[in-house]
Amino acid sequence: MAASRETFGGKLAAVLAMAGSAIGLGNIWRFPYLVGQNGGAAFILVYLVACFVLALPIFFAEAVIGRRGGGNTFSAMEKLAPGSAWKWMGLITVAAPLLLLSYYSVVGGWSVDYLFKAVTLQFTGDTSGIFERFITSTWEPLAAHTVFMAFTAAVILAGVKNGIEKFTKITMPLLFLLIIVIVVYGLTLPGSWKGVEYLVRPDLSKINVNVIATAMGQAFFSLSLGVGTILTYASYMRKEDNVVAAGTYTALSDLLFALLAGFAVMPAVFAAGIQPGQGPGLVFDTLPYIFSQMHGAGTVVAILFFFSILIAALTSSISLLEVGVAYLVEEKGWSRKRSTLVLALASWALGVLCSLSFGPMAHVQLLGKGFFDFLDSLCSDWLMPLGGLLFTLFVGWRMSKADVRDELTNGGTCNKRIFGAVYILVRYLAPIGIAVVFLSNLLL
Repeated sequence: MAASRETFGGKLAAVLAMAGSAIGLGNIWRFPYLVGQNGGAAFILVYLVACFVLALPIFFAEAVIGRRGGGNTFSAMEKLAPGSAWKWMGLITVAAPLLLLSYYSVVGGWSVDYLFKAVTLQFTGDTSGIFERFITSTWEPLAAHTVFMAFTAAVILAGVKNGIEKFTKITMPLLFLLIIVIVVYGLTLPGSWKGVEYLVRPDLSKINVNVIATAMGQAFFSLSLGVGTILTYASYMRKEDNVVAAGTYTALSDLLFALLAGFAVMPAVFAAGIQPGQGPGLVFDTLPYIFSQMHGAGTVVAILFFFSILIAALTSSISLLEVGVAYLVEEKGWSRKRSTLVLALASWALGVLCSLSFGPMAHVQLLGKGFFDFLDSLCSDWLMPLGGLLFTLFVGWRMSKADVRDELTNGGTCNKRIFGAVYILVRYLAPIGIAVVFLSNLLL
């Protein structure tokens, strides 16, 4: 079976696919509003450290398991620890990304709808309350959610090379180009440099336990860690490709895009005289108002911005769906078509409940939260950190050091000098960092 598995065409294809998995709504939607809520440059400073001390080692751990195991999350764990309970960890990371995809697709659907609104010139007049009216309605967000999930499934149906690889090769360079154009335009707005100062001049007094915990959680969420996406994509890497280089380039790409997203949003926010701490509605509620004040240029910028969000969301949703599809194809013998349609439909159905939880089903509560918020908390606060913790413990304590060295150094041909430092990060510091994330979720 392993011989018939598709692989990425080369190291560039692997890096672009992994960067596509990492770069998503966590960068362009979540990162700007967290920066605004947590002290601007001070939050960014902590986030930079968290990316390389916490997130990158977890990435390496997932990648080692994926390429060494050469299969989906279940078979990789079974191959590397035969007859042990670790294979059930593989099943957790089949279910978790599908739960994550269900509400992720809802937010991705918002980008579909807002792109349509931008194209049809709906951001040229009064935009007050536009986001609240949209998400509390019934059919409009459901239609957008359906379109987004259909796009995601269409790419997966085409396969690894013709679907995932081709899509990310085209969209990732385009995504960076679009966000750079938006940044350049935003910096020309009167008053925008106050936003730049907010992003580059850290006030260290803003750093507290909550900011540190939030930055660590964002680093975790942003790189799509703990749910098997990196593991699955690494299983499609060729044996001669450099795992450490791929991980580093992916983390740098993810970090660069997050910073560009911050510079795309915050200067415009300050130019409009709006407070940066607007929360989750910053992109979908505040920015349409800003676009409406730009007159003719506002429509073009809005189209570019929400098209960028759509692309970013799709590159991540594709990786989430691929985890389960790989499992069903390789373990159950299903066709790629059947696996994709069944899992996309299941995630879509859960997404319907998530979407309705803002409107007709707002009264339905699970542990005091609406369905969307419940799944968001379950995945972001618990399943993703749990997956990351187990991956690092598996690589750091269950696998032999020789096998880990073999993967991270490509059989001793590269990265030999830095292996010791990387191994310490995976074995000790990353698990401690994840424990801090868990503790903060319990106490904060």
